[in-house]
Amino acid sequence: MTQRVALATVMDRLSIDAVITDYAVAVDDGVWEDHAGLFTADGRADYRDAGGTEGPAAESGQWLAEDLRLYPVRQHLIVNRRLDLQDLGGYPGDHAQVRADYLSTGCPRTDGRGAEPSLLSGGRYAFDLLRTEQGWRIRTLTAHEKWRCVPGRAVGG
Repeated sequence: MTQRVALATVMDRLSIDAVITDYAVAVDDGVWEDHAGLFTADGRADYRDAGGTEGPAAESGQWLAEDLRLYPVRQHLIVNRRLDLQDLGGYPGDHAQVRADYLSTGCPRTDGRGAEPSLLSGGRYAFDLLRTEQGWRIRTLTAHEKWRCVPGRAVGG
């Protein structure tokens, strides 16, 4: 691998990481225009495993906006990112896959005082990304929820 290819690969990895971080920030801050802009024109999101919908990114964003309105204070961490960048015989391609774990919390209060989380969940995202003229964008996103806890509610209740 030449230094030029190595640099291009590092730059792609940083750009892809930024898209994943921007996704978390857009969801947490409820900036749905930013959320939609992170996807390709034909981008899709699948939140069925987390109790949501599957469909075009714009429609999935609308579902998120409605579902998360109960939790105006949100923090959504995306960690343990494993990135596979397409390898075209030693050169980076235009396709990437990211598998990453998430931890999501939601609180009903906006004043930050005494607000205990009323929703805790965790799982794993599967992102499929493409290089576009605008940079790396999410083509598909699938949320695989592994667990959910609603404090104050009995297990199984």
